[in-house]
Amino acid sequence: MIRINDLRKVYRTEEVETIALDNMSLHVKEHEFVAIMGPSGCGKSTLLNILGLLDDPDSGSYLFNGVEVTGLSEDKRCDLRRENIGFVFQNFNLIEELTVFENIELPLENCGMKASLRKMKVEKALKSVLLNHRRNYFPSQLSGGQQQRIAIARAIVNEPKVLLLDEPLGALDLKLRQEMQYELIRLKNELGITFLYVTHDQEEALTMSDKVVVMNRGYIQQMGTPEEIYNEPENAFVADFIGDSNI
Repeated sequence: MIRINDLRKVYRTEEVETIALDNMSLHVKEHEFVAIMGPSGCGKSTLLNILGLLDDPDSGSYLFNGVEVTGLSEDKRCDLRRENIGFVFQNFNLIEELTVFENIELPLENCGMKASLRKMKVEKALKSVLLNHRRNYFPSQLSGGQQQRIAIARAIVNEPKVLLLDEPLGALDLKLRQEMQYELIRLKNELGITFLYVTHDQEEALTMSDKVVVMNRGYIQQMGTPEEIYNEPENAFVADFIGDSNI
């Protein structure tokens, strides 16, 4: 589904040059749940922005479902993003003046989709996140977990092939976060969507994913199954990041 090779991204100011990604290569299979983890500033969000076609690398190649997307025109990038990629962020980004139904419907409305088809797709998304009974509520009337479910419903309403999640549960308390972990796994299995999930939480990454990518300073330090990452860390950084018992 996703194949990036030798991806490099550098941010420059007048005084400093920061390498966000340094010749990174990563392959993601269809329907895979990939957790991307590492300390702040390691390049996780930069990688997600490039995968979501919100930013361009300085060099390297990026193939999405067999299509080379680096160098595509902005119109074609927008079409590819709208039809194939969903985003869920830590901040719910719901519009307070719109109902739950209207928040989920918004991206479809922006695409010019017919009202009858919009209604059918929103109904399906609401059913997926088990919040059909809250369709006429406003965001302020919902709990944090319910608001995050609505943000997820809005991201999947277009039935994307890939869902990119940037620390989506970071704003929730522990109990809600654990409940939403189960919900995300259920959704992934039901919908058959490929998940790329950025997190700081080691437990989240190890318990939810098929593959874990550990990053530091723009490099992939290790990539493998949760069992491989936990039981066979390849270097001291990975061992220390996963936990003291690994040291």
